[in-house]
Amino acid sequence: MNIEAGGERGFASDNQASVHPEVLAALAAVNTGHQPAYGDDPVTARLAEVVRGHFGERAEVYPVFNGTGANVVALQALTQRWSAVVCPESAHINTDECGAAEKIAGIKLIPVPAPDGRLTPELVDRYATGFGNPQRAQPAVVSITQSTELGTVYPVAETAALAAAAHERGMSLHMDGARVANAAAALDLPLRALTTDAGVDVLSFGGTKNGLLLGEAVVVLNPDAVRGVGFLRKSSMQLASKMRYVSAQLLALLEGDLWLRNARHANAMARRLAGAAAGVPGVEITRPVEANAVFALIPPDAAERLRKRFAFYTWDERAGEVRWVCSFDTREEDVDAFAAALAAELG
Repeated sequence: MNIEAGGERGFASDNQASVHPEVLAALAAVNTGHQPAYGDDPVTARLAEVVRGHFGERAEVYPVFNGTGANVVALQALTQRWSAVVCPESAHINTDECGAAEKIAGIKLIPVPAPDGRLTPELVDRYATGFGNPQRAQPAVVSITQSTELGTVYPVAETAALAAAAHERGMSLHMDGARVANAAAALDLPLRALTTDAGVDVLSFGGTKNGLLLGEAVVVLNPDAVRGVGFLRKSSMQLASKMRYVSAQLLALLEGDLWLRNARHANAMARRLAGAAAGVPGVEITRPVEANAVFALIPPDAAERLRKRFAFYTWDERAGEVRWVCSFDTREEDVDAFAAALAAELG
């Protein structure tokens, strides 16, 4: 079978990147013989050890199929049916998961305007209200994304302040970590510093955006904050029978430094792209480039012509703002070719 993909490497999403060769090798390595199903295999047991090494001795890992599933399972484990989750209005759980948290988990989301994608304790205080009032959904969780959907990163002090604000109100802190590796690389800190040590209770750990074929994980950092994660994973259709194949990918990412190498490279390519694009007359970089995403304003007609060669999304149709995302497999020549095409279109 010969399938040919047309066009240049694009900047639409790190979801569109290839699978890292080390991940493919890990899959091949476990593809022998029979192993116990549903996570009772030695690969998943080893993953649990490695996760504790990254996140602390109390950390528990539950591999799942995808990011939406990780968020749904995590939020269910932190809530009751009458609960509400405070999140930025730009959060994936609010904008890009087809209402899964609300439909499947039955949780009310309280979206908060946050221009840079980051919540603050003051915003939590303003929107987490109605405690004890049976007429109101009860705020139970603050959910943040690291790095955010707008490409920004929470410094550890800001995460810790949000955790303190949530815990003071009897709430938990959930982190959608679809790109937590990019945030850790940007801050030059270990994963634990961004999560466990900052007071995060549950992390949705991302792998697909960082070189995996498929697979994310619910990482419980504070077991006292959750209930029934194993049952919720199964009832939410996120329990893999041949789990060793998901666990092997996560293990390939986390047992060494592949997670960090991939994230550092993607971040570096975003900086290179932002620097090149900023030098093109008619391009305005609209947001801080703190991880692996670049947001910019360019003329809509130029964007349409460029998309014939390079995939990328328009983030805000009204403003004409576009988003360019770099991946572990983005090459310098990909960035340079795109920057040259951008300059030619606007020249």
